[in-house]
Amino acid sequence: MTFNELCSRAWVRIVRSFRVLPMSVRWGLARCAAALFWIAVPKRRHVILTNLRLCFPEMSEGERRTLARRVYVRLARAAVDHGTLWTGSKEEVRRLVSFKGLEHLLNPENRPVIVVSPHFAGLDAAGIALNTYVRGVSLYQKQSNPVWDKALLKGRLRFSNPVLIAKTGNNDLRPVMKAMREGLPFYYLPDMDHGRRNSIFAPFFGVEAATIPMVSRLARVMRAKVLWCIATMTDEGYSVEITAPLENFPTADPAADTARLNRELEGYIRRHPDQYLWVHRRFKTRPEGEPSVY
Repeated sequence: MTFNELCSRAWVRIVRSFRVLPMSVRWGLARCAAALFWIAVPKRRHVILTNLRLCFPEMSEGERRTLARRVYVRLARAAVDHGTLWTGSKEEVRRLVSFKGLEHLLNPENRPVIVVSPHFAGLDAAGIALNTYVRGVSLYQKQSNPVWDKALLKGRLRFSNPVLIAKTGNNDLRPVMKAMREGLPFYYLPDMDHGRRNSIFAPFFGVEAATIPMVSRLARVMRAKVLWCIATMTDEGYSVEITAPLENFPTADPAADTARLNRELEGYIRRHPDQYLWVHRRFKTRPEGEPSVY
């Protein structure tokens, strides 16, 4: 076993032990960890600040740095909360994560259904807690660290035995479509830059962003309803809002549908800008002729 694997195993054990900590202590740990990573990981800090400059040009540099520090705190607390998500009982998970609009997802008339869940700090909390109410299907990205990958996968499989399909380069959605036809909700993360292949450029905070138009195309093929699932971190846990099915969606224009989803996502982000995962290089793929922003 390598030194890196030993460290990863130790970190997984530490995270699991966080289950017993009261929320006040979790916040304290999160603030300490955020201050450390702000200094220790300048590359990721650069990505966050670049994203914020592009998306919030009206802010001063000081305001963006303050916002970026709050992003780190949210990320750190989300990491600490995995102690409950990975080891807590169903009842503990449900106490940590409350839902508004869950009836829209549980309604059998809303099938097939795509649950669009963007990258907020409460993403994992919402996904694992949803599994205590309904079995679903989702794609997942394998982690380069095998120890961390195993821990994440085990945590996400704890309740209701969801169908988790590893992402591949060929974007084969046939397993997803099969599960949807069997009545499983498709829990989908729409807001990552997966490169030029299969993507279109759609405005995101006024910046052209490479976006896969999967939601529109899959909803049209499957005649599926589409719901938003927005996870907000609170002082004591998480509050997850599941919307009613989107109206007039999809249309015959996947580009227009994708632009609409980006606009609506912007609205949710503006409510809680410190809870969005700005650590991702959302704008790494640029239109032809445009230089890298990172």
